[in-house]
Amino acid sequence: MENPDGFVDKKQNMTETEAKNKIDELVRFLNEQNHRYYIQSQPIISDYEFDQKLKELEILELEFPQFADLNSPTKRVGSDSVKSFNTVIHRFPMVSLSNSYSKQELIDFDARVRKTIGDEFEYVLELKYDGVAIGVRYLNGALHQAVTRGDGVRGDDVTQNVRTIFTMPLYLRGNDFPSDFEMRGEVLMSHSQFQRINAERIEIGEEPYANPRNTASGTLKMQDSKIVAQRKLECFMYAFYDETNPFKNHYESILKASEWGFKTPDPKKRMIEKVQTIDQIMSFIDYWDKAREDLDFDIDGIVLKVNSLKQQHQLGFTAKSPRWAIAYKFKAERVSTILNTVSFQVGRTGAITPVANLKPVHLAGTTVKRASLYNADQIAKLDLHISDWVFVEKGGEIIPKIIGVDLEKRPENAQRVEFITHCPQCNTLLTRKEGEAHHYCPNEDGCPPQITGRIDHFISRKAMNIDGLGEETVGQLYEAGLVANITDLYDLTKIQLLPLERMAEKSAQNIIDGISASVKVPFYRVLFGMGIRYVGETVAKKLAVHFKSIDALMEANYDQLIAIDEIGERIAESVVDYFSNETHRAWVDKLKSAGLQFKIIATDANIPQTLTDSKFVVSGVFEYFSRDGIKSLIEKHGGKLSSGVSKNIDYLVAGDKMGPAKKEKAHKLGVSIITEDELLKMIEE
Repeated sequence: MENPDGFVDKKQNMTETEAKNKIDELVRFLNEQNHRYYIQSQPIISDYEFDQKLKELEILELEFPQFADLNSPTKRVGSDSVKSFNTVIHRFPMVSLSNSYSKQELIDFDARVRKTIGDEFEYVLELKYDGVAIGVRYLNGALHQAVTRGDGVRGDDVTQNVRTIFTMPLYLRGNDFPSDFEMRGEVLMSHSQFQRINAERIEIGEEPYANPRNTASGTLKMQDSKIVAQRKLECFMYAFYDETNPFKNHYESILKASEWGFKTPDPKKRMIEKVQTIDQIMSFIDYWDKAREDLDFDIDGIVLKVNSLKQQHQLGFTAKSPRWAIAYKFKAERVSTILNTVSFQVGRTGAITPVANLKPVHLAGTTVKRASLYNADQIAKLDLHISDWVFVEKGGEIIPKIIGVDLEKRPENAQRVEFITHCPQCNTLLTRKEGEAHHYCPNEDGCPPQITGRIDHFISRKAMNIDGLGEETVGQLYEAGLVANITDLYDLTKIQLLPLERMAEKSAQNIIDGISASVKVPFYRVLFGMGIRYVGETVAKKLAVHFKSIDALMEANYDQLIAIDEIGERIAESVVDYFSNETHRAWVDKLKSAGLQFKIIATDANIPQTLTDSKFVVSGVFEYFSRDGIKSLIEKHGGKLSSGVSKNIDYLVAGDKMGPAKKEKAHKLGVSIITEDELLKMIEE
């Protein structure tokens, strides 16, 4: 029974069987309407009627939670926040395509393909979407898991956020789909949604976002899926993956995926096309180079694939990309505008970055007001003057950059742009080391943007991962005099936080809890978080594993550091300089007192060093461990790692789907190729 508004009357008794049947009926109805609206663009009911049915389902699920499904249409609006994203190993590695920037390179690619497989084949041409790659797994027709590309081997589980994307089917249509398969695609933000979001941000006095791609990427990694739902992302699917692929060719799989309910390239709109000749390829490229301006989303090129899966297998892969596909990237759009001023920004390491402030101009779908000038050498190379007419491009269709000056339009008496000599924030004389591109402010412990930047880095996800803290809050804490360096975070109290603007009691408690939890973060991440120049995540791990404790690292000299594999002169000098500063040593003492981890835990330190002095390269996908897990195992047992095969390597640990180039090179150099099982036997012995 329904009330006058169309809602289910919760007071009306309903048996469990009746409730389940009604829920199933509503789910089927709403899924069908979603498909008609978002995929087919052929709605048959009003938005009001849809909302009434959705509300009816929501009420029933609340009353009968035992029948609520993870893939219910009600999940489209988002749900509870998540604190972090789990890392997932891709079942099928997400490889990158080789990029081409000229039509001649496509001709050369075509010649290589024909040399291997002959002339009896066809290509499939598709749009190269400028978005965020995603892999979505379906089990028995239901959305099971969605994972970002990450590094190609592993990515982040963003299933909860992907469920909010209306163009992503929660349940598949038909019944001829495999029981377990994956679709690959690109998550996008349309121009219209991007403009809507920026209009809202401008209205409340916030900076607009830079471009749709970066906004889509940031949205997909948000911890509150309710906000993700409001951003209205969409997704085009362009590849099918299965252990035993039932299709003969790629084009067939895309058409079938469309029948199952996925949003795929539409052949009627010439978004996907089968061709056989170079002339047909060039025609497709020329068409979309112009037609892309009419799309409501960004593309930055065209993807060319050999259609036959058998022939794809015959062509195989290089170490980095398939030999049966290539991406042609459109030339970056160029515009001209006026250089109004040049400002100078100070980064957390003290690096000074000059920024060109431009007369606003429309470029590749966005309004450009600023462009990076990188360093003093770039300014000198361009011979920039204030009020110059400058040519602006977007590098990779994302980052605006000045590529030249229209000298004929230079005004008389135009003032040359001079690089500053003193820090714009603290007025300290800038320094520039020989061989370096950037100028630096050496006042690292007294320059405000360096102080807050270093704290921002310390609390970041890959370092201390302190929940509740962000750049804005760090700025407030600094302005209020509550923090002047990273150690002051561990003195904060809830009472100190509450007076801050927009700081509620729960938010304050979350910050305190996040800071308390960070003391369990392992040594190498603490070291990375300290922000020593040139000490990135990988270097921090090498130093932590080698020295085992912060005390040993602080006493290390230049020669000891340079002797470590892959630790160069610049890193060694930076580490010595950092710990020669008594202020930094005092920070370490204070952080120790706060309980932070500054040594490898005893269980790790006592592991038998059975792989000492052996050097390894790890490649492929493994049965028992992730690739990072294999690397960690090698390091724990005293082995050393390298990224590339060379004559100095002892072993190549080879997993499944490893590129043939590494294996071939290892054979030529006489490097021992071992399996995961053989590595484990070496460790046990």
